Amino acid sequence: MDLQDRINAFVKLGEFLNQFQDNISIKNDNVQANDLFYEGFKHQLKLAQEHNGWFTKQNIAFTLKNWSRALTEENISQWLKKYDFQTVNPQTVAIIMAGNIPLVGFHDFLSVLISGHTVLVKQSSNDKHLLPFLAKYLEIVNPDFKGKIKFTEEKLQNFDAVIATGSNNTARYFEYYFKNKPSIIRKNRNSAAVLTGNETKEELEALSDDIFIYYGLGCRNVSKIFVPKDYNFEGFFNAVYKWNPIINESKYANNYDYNKAVYLMSEFDMLENGFLMIKEDESYASPIATVFYEYYDNSKTLQEKLKTDADKIQCVVSRSFTDTTIQFGETQNPELWDYADGEDTIEFLLKI
Repeated sequence: MDLQDRINAFVKLGEFLNQFQDNISIKNDNVQANDLFYEGFKHQLKLAQEHNGWFTKQNIAFTLKNWSRALTEENISQWLKKYDFQTVNPQTVAIIMAGNIPLVGFHDFLSVLISGHTVLVKQSSNDKHLLPFLAKYLEIVNPDFKGKIKFTEEKLQNFDAVIATGSNNTARYFEYYFKNKPSIIRKNRNSAAVLTGNETKEELEALSDDIFIYYGLGCRNVSKIFVPKDYNFEGFFNAVYKWNPIINESKYANNYDYNKAVYLMSEFDMLENGFLMIKEDESYASPIATVFYEYYDNSKTLQEKLKTDADKIQCVVSRSFTDTTIQFGETQNPELWDYADGEDTIEFLLKI
């Protein structure tokens, strides 16, 4: 199986996922193996929602829409064109996946297989229904994938390299346990936004998507905003109000009520609008239903701070604060070449 064969299989997977990106799935009879997999995947989607209350129909649909958009011939070819796959020495790469958002480990899964390696997946118990089914689809559209995709719930064994994602605490365990293996170990990261006070209503409304999509559980969700002294939050609160129905989601509402009670009992100063609290805090990792904010005096000092804190930050949102910042509303729409933690996964896989 050469690189183009692998690309073709994932393009077909993208066409399959394209049927499920809206609240109402629409079957496309031109999709390969649809009679075998369409109804089955609808069932897996239902199971994923029932198993994990954070995996709502809307959140799963958003994930599938993004992946169907990414898995095109044009996108995959653009992503891979700078790499040389001729010297790949096929290995077994273990992936330890997180479970904070649907299919959060799919990019690593894709990267390992597209590079010509065998993948050994240890899933999070929070997200265990979707990926094994999609792996079966890949094996049907390209039987050469059979034997190249393995899942385990047991202790990882017989692997040559590892990509592991977890908390800062589990990362220390991973670093020790996998010290003799080539590895990528990912820790906690959060995303931030830099506001100047000159943002348009449309930009702030887009920022609210960066905050609330996936309930703020992803590392690309904005959990911290930097604002100038004397910033007026009225425009911010007005712009994010379109997300007010989120308080009707029971798991989100429970977290909102709990964190609000903690802040009130602790006599912390905070502002809130009935579904979101903002609190001045130097940390990047805010609880659900909370966004931290921090004042800055001048742009240069803040740019230096962001560089110093780079290992805590997944991405920064702003109009054009630095050369690497992301536009408002785009944090949850990464391209295939937007690597987690800025570490080139394909480059790593080509060297093991």
